[in-house]
Amino acid sequence: MSHIIVKRPPRALPSEVPTEEVVLQPPPELPRGQQEGALMQLLPMLGMGGSVVFFFMPNSQPFMKIMGMVMVASTVAMSVAMIVRYRRGSQGQLADLRRDYLRYLGQTRRAAARAARKQRDAQYYLHPSPEQLWALVAEGSRVWERRSGDADFGQVRVGLGPQALATPLVPPQTAPVDQLEPLTAGAMQRFLATHQTVEDLPMAVSLRAFYRMTLSGETQTVRACARALTASLACLHSPEDLVIAVACSSSAAAHWEWTKWLPHTQAPGLFDGAGSRRLFSRSAAELEELLAARLSGRPRFHPEGAPLTEEPHIVVVLDGVSPPPMSVLASAEGLQGVTVIEVVPGELNGARGDLAVAVQPRTLRLESGHGLVYEGTPDVLSYESADALARQLAPLRMASGGDDDEPLLANLEFPDLLGLGDADSVDTARTWRPRSAAERLRVPIGVGEDGRPVMLDLKEAAQDGMGPHGLCVGATGSGKSELLRTLVLGLAVTHSSETLNFVLADFKGGATFAGMAQMPHVAAVITNLADDLTLVDRMGDSIRGELNRRQEMLRDAGNYANIHDYERARLAGAPLQPVPSLVLVIDEFSELLTAKPDFIEMFVQIGRIGRSLGVHLLLASQRLEEGRLRGLETYLSYRIGLRTFSAAESRAALGVPDAYHLPSVPGSGYLKFGTDEMTRFKAAYVSGVHRTGAERSAALGGPVPVDRRPVLFTAAEVPVTYAPSVPAQRSASAPRTDDALADTVLDVIVRRLEARGPAAHQVWLPPLDSPPALDALLPGLAPVPGRGLTRPGYEGAGRLVVPLGLVDKPYEQRRDPLWCDFSGAAGHLQILGGPQSGKSTLVRTLLASFALTHTPGKCSSTGSTSAVAACPRWPGSPMSAAWPRAWTPSGCGVRSPRCMAC
Repeated sequence: MSHIIVKRPPRALPSEVPTEEVVLQPPPELPRGQQEGALMQLLPMLGMGGSVVFFFMPNSQPFMKIMGMVMVASTVAMSVAMIVRYRRGSQGQLADLRRDYLRYLGQTRRAAARAARKQRDAQYYLHPSPEQLWALVAEGSRVWERRSGDADFGQVRVGLGPQALATPLVPPQTAPVDQLEPLTAGAMQRFLATHQTVEDLPMAVSLRAFYRMTLSGETQTVRACARALTASLACLHSPEDLVIAVACSSSAAAHWEWTKWLPHTQAPGLFDGAGSRRLFSRSAAELEELLAARLSGRPRFHPEGAPLTEEPHIVVVLDGVSPPPMSVLASAEGLQGVTVIEVVPGELNGARGDLAVAVQPRTLRLESGHGLVYEGTPDVLSYESADALARQLAPLRMASGGDDDEPLLANLEFPDLLGLGDADSVDTARTWRPRSAAERLRVPIGVGEDGRPVMLDLKEAAQDGMGPHGLCVGATGSGKSELLRTLVLGLAVTHSSETLNFVLADFKGGATFAGMAQMPHVAAVITNLADDLTLVDRMGDSIRGELNRRQEMLRDAGNYANIHDYERARLAGAPLQPVPSLVLVIDEFSELLTAKPDFIEMFVQIGRIGRSLGVHLLLASQRLEEGRLRGLETYLSYRIGLRTFSAAESRAALGVPDAYHLPSVPGSGYLKFGTDEMTRFKAAYVSGVHRTGAERSAALGGPVPVDRRPVLFTAAEVPVTYAPSVPAQRSASAPRTDDALADTVLDVIVRRLEARGPAAHQVWLPPLDSPPALDALLPGLAPVPGRGLTRPGYEGAGRLVVPLGLVDKPYEQRRDPLWCDFSGAAGHLQILGGPQSGKSTLVRTLLASFALTHTPGKCSSTGSTSAVAACPRWPGSPMSAAWPRAWTPSGCGVRSPRCMAC
């Protein structure tokens, strides 16, 4: 099985949950009767009594008595009005107090609900449900995220239950209940009863706090709960920090067979017939022997003792077996960093551990040795789900360099970035699978400050990408060439040659793109342009010709506006040829523009029309002067800035001087897209020496089987059926093989990609430095009765037309035969040239071409033809009279060394 290296990024924690107490305000009290209110009611009565006495005194006039009656009536009316007003005022004041308090409770209820949501989100993030573990492993960024120094290391979820609100609600100090306004007092009590606890939150236990834990209850439920617990530990803790060992009876073995896939159960340095020995046994005593080296030297367990962060925590699962009475695992004191989980189907009759967990199909009860009891619902996980999850984890291994707590300083190899496993096992059937529109032309180039992959998306902004064109600037030693190799190789590994092609150009002729020409994606590798500037013009013609070719393809196919419409029509079933996207990577473009300033016009042309033609431009350089990109800046939508020589160059590339202050660590850089904030990253490395599987096994000191016959892979020990051969360890004095001669990761992956897809259309044809052979101009030469050695179906038959050479057409990206037509009045040829210019070669080629395409009865020659004087097929030669009888199927029979017709 190939391994996938896991480099844990710095841990991402959920949003902080508020924990401050919330002291509630007391509800309002009932209003009390006041003396002033009573006096106010008695005063009108007293005044009425005085008026009655005055108006009804003896000898008073009738008019006075009438006025007295009026005064009495008005006094009574006023008294009644004052009493009603007083009573209504008290009730209104109480209603206002009630309304204000209920409004306060509403605001507090919303705050408590927000706190509960944050608490729930944080708890479910830290302790995901067993059903979500597979997605966590598939996503990858949180696998084995807990380090031994984390506060929640060793915590494992066992179920769901109520928990106190993270922001405790403290009841207020109030008056006696009979003095409180009843509506608001009842509302406060209901509010506290509802929001003081949060239902269905993960219930987690810390294995560091308990040495022995018993898990008992209904048989199926208890084993399903034990599977969920073990699977959660395996997903969130690395095998370097936590070891899982299982001892079970024969009847229970089938329930734990799935653990054979877990990296946590592999015993380092121990091997059997199936490879690494699993920490699985039918006997607790045997399991203790397997763990002896890890158990020795550990102090006695103490719940308040300092955790052993330098040693892995060992979780021993016992199902149906018991350790021997005098064994370490049976010790009542226990060992620090060791937790024994006893799975007891049915009732718990024996001694229970420090933590007793009793489960039924719908109930969970936790009881600690201190008498604390918690109740909830147990987590369960089916055997099939646990087995599938363990198989997901099986190929994962921790990186040899440990954690990437500082991912911007750690080295990151290319296979680890893309999750490819071993470079020599890259499978294009998997990596070239059809990609969604969002994933097309999207590839990681390194990792960011959080350890997550930093993606470069070459699609245009209208397709939610960063492209189509960009700029990369980096000083000598900044890792620019390595970044370009990483980008090109990453795109080639993830896209087939039918969807993506490259033109790779290096003005200075360095080794940036060395070894990449064999990939089927490569349409051209152009180097050493600085040595011959005519090649720059030739490259310009080739690229302009490619732009024109694509425009003509879109027009001839149906006047498509752009390549995206063309591709949609092709995918919909239109009979169209695939037109792959083309990525032009030009290294040291700044020096190219210095030598050929007018080349900027071609870059601007690509920037203007490349988007619609599927052409993407990436310009790279060690230096960038102000104004160098005149007219091109608006087309470069993304910028990559590695460490620069000066702050001015950083500002020219990124708009800020930050790239100048990057550390001297190759691959450190910034990625800037549009107006977004720059992203700091560390590029991956593709030029490291590739280590084969045998070399890795030798480094680990493991045996290499000589006879690899198939065996049944089981959790229990598999007998050795082969003779293990341990590779000889290299001594310190032994000479080391030069890594410069070893294959790099790039070399291995390029070989895996070679000839795996259709070859790219060749955009670049090298100059005609070597003359073509005549048989290349006349392919398919064969004996023809009556004509001798000639080309059957020769297109110039019956005419005095012969091929003399090749016509170089870099703009049209092809070479055509140079035909010379001697028919008619203009059938003459004059050859001019100085000494050693090839005049004689041309004459020989002409005569030999005639000899291969025309019979002696059709043409003859006069003058000096010493080049073919010995050829009997040429009229006028001394051997021409003997031609009919001297001819053989393989030539003229004379075989003159100077005769190109033979």
